[in-house]
Amino acid sequence: MASLSRALRAAATRPGRRPAQGLASVASAAGPTAEKNVPYQRTLKEEAQGPSATARGPSQPLPSTANVVVIGGGSLGCQTLYHLAKLGVSGAVLLERERLTSGTTWHTAGLLWQLRPSDVEVELLAHTRRVVSRQLEEETGLHTGWIQNGGLFIASNRQRLDEYKRLMSLGKAYGVESHVLSPAETKDLYPLMNVDDLYGTLYVPEDGTMDPAGTCTTLTRAATARGAQVIENCPVTGIRVRTDDFGVQRVTAVETEHGSIQTPCVVNCAGVWASAVGRMAGVKVPLVAMHHAYVVTERIEGIQNMPNVRDHDASVYLRLQGDALSVGGYEANPIFWEKVSDKFAFGLFDLDWDVFTQHIEGAINRVPALERTGIKSTVCGPESFTPDHKPLMGEAPELRGFFLGCGFNSAGMMLGGGCGQELAHWIVHGRPEKDMYGYDIRQVRFHHSLTGHHRWIRERSHESYAKNYSVVFPHDEPLAGRNMRKDPLHEELLGQGCVFQERHGWERPGWFSPQGAAPVLDYDYYGAYGNQAHQDYAYSKLLGAEYTFGFPPHHDTIQRECLACRGAAAVFNMSYFGKFYLLGPDARKAADWLFSADVSRPPGSTVYTCMLNHRGGTESDLTVSRLDPSIQAGPLAPAFEGDGYYLAVGGAVAQHNWSHITTVLQDRKFQCQLIDSSEDLGMISIQGPASRAILQEVLDTDLDNDAFPFSTHKLVRAAGHLVRAMRLSFVGELGWELHIPRASCVPVYRAVMTAGAKHGLVNAGYRAIDSLSIEKGYRHWHADLRPDDSPLEAGLAFTCKLKSSVPFLGREALEKQRAAGLHRRLVCLTVTEKVPMFGLEAIWRDGQVVGHVRRADFGFSVDKTIAYGYIRDPSGGSVSLDFVKSGDYALERMGVTYAAQVHLKSPFDPDNKRLKGFY
Repeated sequence: MASLSRALRAAATRPGRRPAQGLASVASAAGPTAEKNVPYQRTLKEEAQGPSATARGPSQPLPSTANVVVIGGGSLGCQTLYHLAKLGVSGAVLLERERLTSGTTWHTAGLLWQLRPSDVEVELLAHTRRVVSRQLEEETGLHTGWIQNGGLFIASNRQRLDEYKRLMSLGKAYGVESHVLSPAETKDLYPLMNVDDLYGTLYVPEDGTMDPAGTCTTLTRAATARGAQVIENCPVTGIRVRTDDFGVQRVTAVETEHGSIQTPCVVNCAGVWASAVGRMAGVKVPLVAMHHAYVVTERIEGIQNMPNVRDHDASVYLRLQGDALSVGGYEANPIFWEKVSDKFAFGLFDLDWDVFTQHIEGAINRVPALERTGIKSTVCGPESFTPDHKPLMGEAPELRGFFLGCGFNSAGMMLGGGCGQELAHWIVHGRPEKDMYGYDIRQVRFHHSLTGHHRWIRERSHESYAKNYSVVFPHDEPLAGRNMRKDPLHEELLGQGCVFQERHGWERPGWFSPQGAAPVLDYDYYGAYGNQAHQDYAYSKLLGAEYTFGFPPHHDTIQRECLACRGAAAVFNMSYFGKFYLLGPDARKAADWLFSADVSRPPGSTVYTCMLNHRGGTESDLTVSRLDPSIQAGPLAPAFEGDGYYLAVGGAVAQHNWSHITTVLQDRKFQCQLIDSSEDLGMISIQGPASRAILQEVLDTDLDNDAFPFSTHKLVRAAGHLVRAMRLSFVGELGWELHIPRASCVPVYRAVMTAGAKHGLVNAGYRAIDSLSIEKGYRHWHADLRPDDSPLEAGLAFTCKLKSSVPFLGREALEKQRAAGLHRRLVCLTVTEKVPMFGLEAIWRDGQVVGHVRRADFGFSVDKTIAYGYIRDPSGGSVSLDFVKSGDYALERMGVTYAAQVHLKSPFDPDNKRLKGFY
């Protein structure tokens, strides 16, 4: 019988021990022997024994048509089918190439932790728990295998404990019970644990474990009872596609070895094999397959009924398995499954003990009894991982009717219920029921130029895997897959000390370091796979210095950028913004329908507006500029007749905007062109009291209030170069944006800097924008605004043309909401005590938790922490302005509450005098 300690010794003393190369599984003859087998009493593997799937044929005849075809019978496929059936979809079919769970689901550890550093994930996890712990058993009378034994997160340093305290505060907003325990209290709860090196733990008593076979069997039983079909032993061989009269590609059928099914909707839940299914449809699915492993111990006396353990700093988890433990984790050198086999079913790889050794060390340190405990079996199977460690979900814009539900980063059981519900709602109603920011289809998160970029996908997926158990700090940035998209000012700003952030593949300015240039280097895989780790890596050191939940060490630098903007002027490079043209015969009709505000004003006007979905949720906020028609194309506008609009959107969400607009144009059959000029144009913004004086030396036009009013734009010359100047502000100051042809960006920028030298002009980055904009009360889409937040709730009613009779997307939903009263509202809160906040803090009103903070930052001009979050009335009533004003508020940060003051207007320049140029 092999033991963990023997495994550790064997791996440590093996001659020629080296990092695995990630090319193939390296079987270890010198390692301890152990059976390869999953630790479940029942799997569906036994029922799959015998002739091959092809020889057996499908488990039942294929229907000729189906409303929805789900491909893949793992956790996500079964959950999606179940929720489709619950929504009343008749004719939903699940196709599985072998037997249910046979891909990756059958060997999953099945852990469910309720608290994660994401409000979206907390909601998704809560629904999964409801489904597996209660709903399925109530519907079917069958037990899913759910065991509620609790969860315990281990903190062996102060920062980790602070992270857990943040989770505890967030949990209060969602009703998740959790407790921070001392080492002594942890020992009382888990007597076998070594607590000598602990700062504390986070205990969540209602966490637990799921059984893969029991859960999926029960899900399909409930789905088929509602009319759905499950067909096993039926490999999919193709996706049939047609191009409609408007040039839009749509799904028409699924082809299998045993016939075809006509369908307008396919859901790719094929897990590790999702990329192959995507290729059948011409859709790129950015994920990689890796080996992911755990070992199952022999019996451990006294372990029964103990909670599951996650020791993030040791990168190890300990899952209760009856009277034994499953031990696994995430390593820095995972093995890639380079050639994914379409014949792999109920399979396991040989465990590479060189790779797995680090988990053994952590496990023995945490539970010393493991040193004397034998290994019963090893479980090393394939899992799919994505570049940002989040699932790929939603409809692919390049193929209507083709949905993704894959890439779950070994969390498909845990997130399956919540994501299956949202995916089903997406298919039936056109949008998920809840906000899915960060999960929405990969085109929203990844630029289309990256989704097929093999090196980028591999690097980013590796880093996401390796850092899965790392503390999630507010200002962290990836080191992998960088320098993919650079704007024309990149090298210019790098030489001036710019510390870049990565968004959507773009390198954008974060802040400017007085220490000089800190370039982002090629990815070194943290020294894995024989790579040499970078030494004296300036950029990495700057990031590491910000690994804190306190004020970062560069707080003073960002303060100088902010106060320079308020006192003189700052120039912001915003070249990474999305820049689109909306043209064509139906451009005005499309603009009226797409944009909540009235953008059909005279040419030369610029309007801040939202785009909504049919539920009145906010899909975007952006500026729309009406253009003069022109018969001759130029560097700042294409040639067009009739109506035309120039759209400027945040670069991090540019692809989301593109996808949303394209979908609406297709659904409404508008005769329009949407042209992407994001790579062709740069953009700088000069903001502050001195901006007029500076730009008057550079631009060939009068900039006074009458000649160049707020919310207007003109084609002008800057240092001899043609640019589009817009008088706008995103920080609450007098200012202009200059939209510049790519070749002219550097000379225009240099001319602005030269003119601004005597006025105190400084470079500033997005960290300053975050502070300045929250101080002024400007919303950020993805934080203050998401697809389930309406403009009325967000305080943006002024962006909606509700006083007109013009219909627009989402109008009916807004009118109903206004008539019924708002049941939640975005509020501004300030804290006088100088404590850093970043979001996820609990909002207290009159002694009750009424919400959580979406976004927070320090406002240097008001000298306070500022936070925005949505609040509700615990009694279920409407949240009126009187309700907002009447309460006593506090914000809970890491378990400590701080008195807060609520504001109905921006705490900085509430009358907008500075915006109008009045200082």
